[in-house]
Amino acid sequence: MYLVRIEHTFCAAHALVLRGVRETLHGHNWHVQATLAGSSLDADGLLVDFHAVERALKAILSRFDNRNLNECPPFDRVNPSAELVAQYIAIHLAPALPRGVRVRSVSVSEAPGCVATYIDPFAPGGAEP
Repeated sequence: MYLVRIEHTFCAAHALVLRGVRETLHGHNWHVQATLAGSSLDADGLLVDFHAVERALKAILSRFDNRNLNECPPFDRVNPSAELVAQYIAIHLAPALPRGVRVRSVSVSEAPGCVATYIDPFAPGGAEP
């Protein structure tokens, strides 16, 4: 099993609804870590091309960079929590990956020490004990 992690940062604001009350709009420097998994390497000895995955991740995150997440689909309809942002990234990154490579997890940190992780239970090594 091979794991590769790609990281990227973007800036965005959001206002969560907590127990029916919308909090004040505020911004974060969101740090994203996408971990990819696969059991075999290509002819060049790579699980994936780092640069290709970086481009795909940046394309997904560019939809949100310097924006209010509450105004960006799908977060104009669902709470823009770090958990749901991580899930969105994982789901949209998966189609950009080569055959045999899966998104194992995506972690999103909106503040130091505050990390939410979405784990794909079907990715190699993705199921939690």
